[in-house]
Amino acid sequence: MSNTAGQIIRCKAAVAWEAGKPLVIEEVDVAPPQKDEVRLKILYTSLCHTDVYFWEAKGQTPLFPRIFGHEAGGIVESVGEGVTDLQPGDKVLPVFTGECKQCRHCKSEESNMCDLLRINTERGVMIGDGKTRFSKDGQPIYHFLGTSTFSEYTVLHVGSVAKINQAAPLDKVCVLSCGISTGLGATLNVAKPTKGSTVAIFGLGAVGLAAAEGARIAGASRIIGVDLNSNRFEAARNFGCTEFVNPKDYDKPVQQVLAEMTDGGVDRSVECTGNINAMISAFECVHDGWGVAVLVGVPNRDDAFKTNPVNFLSERTLKGTFFGNYKPRTGLPDVVEKYMNKELEVEKFITHQVPFSEINKAFDLMMKGEGLRCIINMEG
Repeated sequence: MSNTAGQIIRCKAAVAWEAGKPLVIEEVDVAPPQKDEVRLKILYTSLCHTDVYFWEAKGQTPLFPRIFGHEAGGIVESVGEGVTDLQPGDKVLPVFTGECKQCRHCKSEESNMCDLLRINTERGVMIGDGKTRFSKDGQPIYHFLGTSTFSEYTVLHVGSVAKINQAAPLDKVCVLSCGISTGLGATLNVAKPTKGSTVAIFGLGAVGLAAAEGARIAGASRIIGVDLNSNRFEAARNFGCTEFVNPKDYDKPVQQVLAEMTDGGVDRSVECTGNINAMISAFECVHDGWGVAVLVGVPNRDDAFKTNPVNFLSERTLKGTFFGNYKPRTGLPDVVEKYMNKELEVEKFITHQVPFSEINKAFDLMMKGEGLRCIINMEG
């Protein structure tokens, strides 16, 4: 065990004191891990749009002060009672969802939606005792997604910590703990395109580009990127996209455009926008008889999916996915191995890097829509 095991650690964290206001680097106290918990030293973290959404407090109950961050890489500092599969020094990826390995979902080969640890955006405390592990001057600071990686040290439930290859560079693979794996898995694990097939990707942000990367790895012959921003098209070629469609360029539904381009429809489609119309188009653009559409984006709460039932009777399949169907503890290490084996290219997703002291720059970049992923060096 490390010499800080069992002790409170005082460290720097970027605290959001109120919605939409710049984060403040503060000295905070991080309590030791309790039963089934792990304390991590975060070395690199990244900014995901989910952090920004909840920082802005749009559409949900605001919870502040809070430490955001959920896409990161670090090492185990100490472990709590009952933790046997991790030890200090292990390289790990913290994950916003979890795998308890005991519930029906975890025991099923068909699901990764853990009953105990599935994503909960409202909870700001640890599930073990309902308390926070962060505080400043005795005031509790809330957690986010059970990860809170915008802190030099953080505490997670062991089920949300994936042990990875000790040789993996954390400044690269940290981006695999959320969006990139979500898009990649949506294609490889759910859509499952065959070699030589045709795939349409709706939305060419980081998740959509990861879905395109999955189609490239699978050997798809045509990968059609669909986006309302044509400026994204050139960069998307680096992720395997071979053709592009901007729905604004046509006076007919984009699903009809795609059907005409592909002799009746694409073999697979992956939707990564969260826009309900894009979801409907993604389903209706796949070929009858064998076409499969996969929904990744999160829609607005009141949206309704409307399509003619004949589209299902014509043997089109509609699927949804959560975190690319990867089980965090057992599946994520395999994604890291794809990178280590040079099968998956991660570097092209990383467009910016900033030191921890300038974390608000990462927010500015994302708010302006610049770049894909900004790596934040916690030791900078």
